[in-house]
Amino acid sequence: TVEIGGTDIREIHTDSLFKYVSIVFQEVILFNTSIMENIRLGRLDASDEEVIRAAKLAGCNEFVSRLPDTYQTIIGENGAKISGGAILKDAPIIILDEIAASLDVETEVQIQTGLNHLIQGKTVIVISHRLKSIENADKIVVMKAGMVEACGKHAHLLKQSPTYRKMIEKSNLAEKFNY
Repeated sequence: TVEIGGTDIREIHTDSLFKYVSIVFQEVILFNTSIMENIRLGRLDASDEEVIRAAKLAGCNEFVSRLPDTYQTIIGENGAKISGGAILKDAPIIILDEIAASLDVETEVQIQTGLNHLIQGKTVIVISHRLKSIENADKIVVMKAGMVEACGKHAHLLKQSPTYRKMIEKSNLAEKFNY
């Protein structure tokens, strides 16, 4: 059973359920309008100041500030990777689906710094193959062949989960590899 506030989600109407959840996907879908309006999709009644604050937390304000029309720049469909809308929505549950997979290290650090402010007091579900992004999680769920193999904190899983231990070993090897 998956519950929100003690209520089985099967008993919550879909529209109401989406009010509780923000999702940031690896591939962000953007619309042929301004950056401001794309971010505002997270909460349509947000002021410009709230949109800009969300963009700063998402780590994209520096990028946007360098554009000719800053937040009024028309980006075109799928023109950039900006997830400020999820931050602006400020939902109590956040799902992050492989958000760092195609980012350079500097951008990943900026986004992670912004997320650290966003996630305070929230339930965050991180789907990631980048193990550095999950090592400090309260609970890590290791999946193998569509089934839960183990749950726990990083140190516990290193001892109890062969799959997790192998993933960490491979991750460490990749980080140490000299090209």
